[in-house]
Amino acid sequence: MSVEHRIARRFASLRQQRRGGLITFLTAGDPDLGTSIDIMRRLPAAGADLIEIGMPFSDPMADGPIIQVSSQRALRAGQTVRRTLGMVAAFRQADLETPIILMGYYNPIYSYGAHAFAADAKQAGVDGLIVVDLPPEEAEELYVPASAVGLDLIFLATPTTDERRLGQVLRFARGFVYYVAITGVTGTRSAGIAEVKSAVQRIRRHTTLPVAVGFGIRTPEQAAAMAAVADASVVGSSLVAMLAEHLDASGVARADLVDNVVAFVGSLAHGIRGLAAREVVK
Repeated sequence: MSVEHRIARRFASLRQQRRGGLITFLTAGDPDLGTSIDIMRRLPAAGADLIEIGMPFSDPMADGPIIQVSSQRALRAGQTVRRTLGMVAAFRQADLETPIILMGYYNPIYSYGAHAFAADAKQAGVDGLIVVDLPPEEAEELYVPASAVGLDLIFLATPTTDERRLGQVLRFARGFVYYVAITGVTGTRSAGIAEVKSAVQRIRRHTTLPVAVGFGIRTPEQAAAMAAVADASVVGSSLVAMLAEHLDASGVARADLVDNVVAFVGSLAHGIRGLAAREVVK
């Protein structure tokens, strides 16, 4: 399998290692482009198995206050879709293995042009797309150009996604399924592990794709628990909050910001990999 299928390669590797994965989320260009690239480059060595990069958007619907503010910081610093693709291209100069997933909303992609965006994202080194406000019924407009260049379109399932709807969600899903563990926005309450395990098992009855769990995961213990019942844990708001804690009063990155964010990723990875010998039930 070539680098053209980085997401599948990585999940296959995780299965061989008999452990769940860690997917880390950061907003592109937060608090500035240089700091954002520095963090991104150090994430794989810290233990991130896949990297999700948020494309800043002025009117998000799924992001809680922590990530909304991070988008505002990035937009103020001049972040654009093209600069986000440039970040990925810069990352790929030294890393050809770690899967990169862009998360965002359809308006900027529509404005860019779906075909042009898919082509440029692929050229930059992107592997998958999560477009929160693109329902499967309207996905063909992006699915066609994305599939043509080999980008996985990743869809969200939630606690309110019933059996009929799940079939629709999985219709265009590639790469993995992102299970949103709570009803609400990012960075709020955490879900119960029993509920998540039951939901993941239900999704598995409909697909062989890996299932990643996100929303409300804040600690290494929570990340480990979710990764033990799914294929990966997605951690975003707590990472962004860690970043925000290391800004000065003017919103400028302090000298210790990158080291602290990377150290937190390391603690999340350590928690998950502590369960490396778990019994994998898929």
